[in-house]
Amino acid sequence: MSGYLDMELLRFTTAGSVDDGKSTLIGRLLYDSKSIFEDQLEAVKAASERLGNEEINLALLTDGLRAEREQGITIDVAYRYFATPKRKFIIADTPGHIEYTRNMVTGASTADAAVILIDARNGVIEQTKRHSYIASLLQIPYVIVAVNKMDLVGFSEEVFEKIKAEYQQLIDILHLKNIYFLPISARDGDNVVTKSENTPWYKGEPLLQLLETIPVKEEIDELPARFPVQYVIRPQSDEFHDYRAYAGRIAAGKYTVGDAVTILPSLTQSTIAAIDEADKSLEEASAPQSVAIRLADNVDVSRGDMIVKSDNLPRIDSNISLMICWLNHRPLSIGGKYVIRHTTDEVFGIVKDVYFKVNINTLENIKDDKTVQMNDIAHILIKTSKPLKYDLYADNRITGSLVIIDEGTHETVGAGMIVDSLLEQTFVI
Repeated sequence: MSGYLDMELLRFTTAGSVDDGKSTLIGRLLYDSKSIFEDQLEAVKAASERLGNEEINLALLTDGLRAEREQGITIDVAYRYFATPKRKFIIADTPGHIEYTRNMVTGASTADAAVILIDARNGVIEQTKRHSYIASLLQIPYVIVAVNKMDLVGFSEEVFEKIKAEYQQLIDILHLKNIYFLPISARDGDNVVTKSENTPWYKGEPLLQLLETIPVKEEIDELPARFPVQYVIRPQSDEFHDYRAYAGRIAAGKYTVGDAVTILPSLTQSTIAAIDEADKSLEEASAPQSVAIRLADNVDVSRGDMIVKSDNLPRIDSNISLMICWLNHRPLSIGGKYVIRHTTDEVFGIVKDVYFKVNINTLENIKDDKTVQMNDIAHILIKTSKPLKYDLYADNRITGSLVIIDEGTHETVGAGMIVDSLLEQTFVI
């Protein structure tokens, strides 16, 4: 059991247009890697028969909603877990419809890799651009372009190479890095778990082997140290009468006993006296460990504060430039007041301006329309009631992200990535 717990974890998401075969690919991956329990397989067989399928419909392994099974589409994000002898996996099966863009952003927000499916018959289409834009926006480290349904084009190398050339234009525009291409047939399993004899011209690895070997460990322990304080531990007992520690999860970097630290936003200076984890003390702790830090000085620290190393401070500002995906049916209100949750901090924020919306089908910035509706992606400016302690999303996906909450309904209405205010100059075609 301990060996399984110690295995490296890869989180990846699938993306693609409707009927490109995302759910089928995941079903095939689970089926061929023998990651399906017998009762699950029997349930899928029975569901396939009820729907009139002549063979097992592997897409039903992830399409769990009744509406999804009836329509043959993915609506909600479905998460599946499996493991091989080399690695553990969490898969997010995300919808392809444009009206479910917010669902794709949700599923992709924590991904280490994205598998973008392209129908070999259709090539690069608008949805391909949309999903690639989101992968770029969310800073997903690895993108695997899986050209699916190769069986329907006779496993043509010429078709595959043509699609690679088309997608190369997106790579150049969106500055995508670490791109892999592979030809597959999700329905029949070609190049999914094992190499296919139908593509002797393809010299790369099948999908599962690629997922098992790409280097996905984020070196978050090498980033500037960030420790958002979640809770102050102050036991009311004689045994721990003088104990005071600040609990939380290290968002980035390493902390060592003796480090000179600064508490934000007060800029108070201190030194780390001890680092506690459960019932033991540590000399050093790194992201993403959950620990309690004790300081040498009796200083004022509370939830929402951040303990950082004194030689590398984050940005501190009340004017925050954001790329957002709007999640709610009520449009964003310029001048509207919202609750902003950033790491362990919670403040009020007012939307000051909408710089532009993004047409993620054409990758164009729309500056003359400031109405941000559900599923829209936009660049906005907010002003918070007190300064946030943050990094750019490109530098740290934890301290560079936040959520926007409606103060009346308490609904999460927007997901934001903190960006440089000069972002308008990027993604220019």
